[in-house]
Amino acid sequence: IAIMSIRDGLEFETKIVSDTCHFNHTVPPLVEKYKSGIHLLKDPTRGGLASVLNEVARDTKLGIDIFQKNIPIESEVEGACELLGLDPLYVANEGVYIAIVEADRADEVLQDMRLDVHCSHASIIGQVTTEHAKQVLLHSAIGGKRVVNMILGEQLPRIC
Repeated sequence: IAIMSIRDGLEFETKIVSDTCHFNHTVPPLVEKYKSGIHLLKDPTRGGLASVLNEVARDTKLGIDIFQKNIPIESEVEGACELLGLDPLYVANEGVYIAIVEADRADEVLQDMRLDVHCSHASIIGQVTTEHAKQVLLHSAIGGKRVVNMILGEQLPRIC
């Protein structure tokens, strides 16, 4: 959203800052410490969170439940997406990564991730399940549920 707003000359009443950063100092220690306990580390640059999770569900033939209240989206970004008619689940994120880890190690991995300034907003946003195979299911903040499908086309122009 930050890059698009600069490219297209959009102005918002609040400041939206790019989340671009590097994780070359964060990821190697996690991989070394947790080894096989980490199943996936992926950046959601193309198609956002929804696309990455749909690819995982499709390829593993498992389901994924995500909980809207646990997904860290800055209020400014959420507001800009609402104004522009965009779903934040499909917006590219340059400065985050998705980690799928063993359930019994998730809290420990999360605490280690949060030690890094770039991962201070890290959160456990969901879980892998054998139910609803090949689907991502969002549990909304108001108690509803909806299937989160793979993005059709491109929501935003390519950034890099």
